[in-house]
Amino acid sequence: MHLIKKYANRKLYDTTDKRYLTMKRLAELIKSGGEVSIIDNETGDDLTSAIVSQLLAREDSDTDKAVPSRVLMQMLRKGRGTLFGYGKKYVSLWQSALTMSKDEIEKLVNSLVNDKEISESEGKNLKNEVLGFANNLKSWIIENIDQRVSDGLKMMNLSSKNQVNELTKRVDALTRKVKDLEKRKKSGK
Repeated sequence: MHLIKKYANRKLYDTTDKRYLTMKRLAELIKSGGEVSIIDNETGDDLTSAIVSQLLAREDSDTDKAVPSRVLMQMLRKGRGTLFGYGKKYVSLWQSALTMSKDEIEKLVNSLVNDKEISESEGKNLKNEVLGFANNLKSWIIENIDQRVSDGLKMMNLSSKNQVNELTKRVDALTRKVKDLEKRKKSGK
């Protein structure tokens, strides 16, 4: 783990390698798999997310790993739910494609049976085999999208919807307890 201190003059100092870093060198370090923690030298605040966001925004737009500026702006405008929105749209697109494929498979197999190129039992087996494959593919896609969204949230140090809901429940419970304590104090108990 590289502990990097950011100074008021915007310089970055890697305390592990004992040298100053440019933003470009920091990006190379992260891309090569290096774990980093970036803190403000004066306050000790964790600046890792902010600096990594800057690195993402600075990526050269002609590289395949770059995050397009329109995506970053969309995320800023729409907030943390944007990743979930894109994930849901992606899943919906695949589900539509698989549903259309199911209908097309039905038509094709029925046509083969009607033209007596395969028997009804062969047609049934073929449908089951292809639809089983489609269902497995659908499950695989959904699992991978969930994982990618989760990885994206972790990478950007964002909370998941479940984490926000759990925190909201805790805040609500604490608010009720505080109100209860205030009532008791007023009533003299």
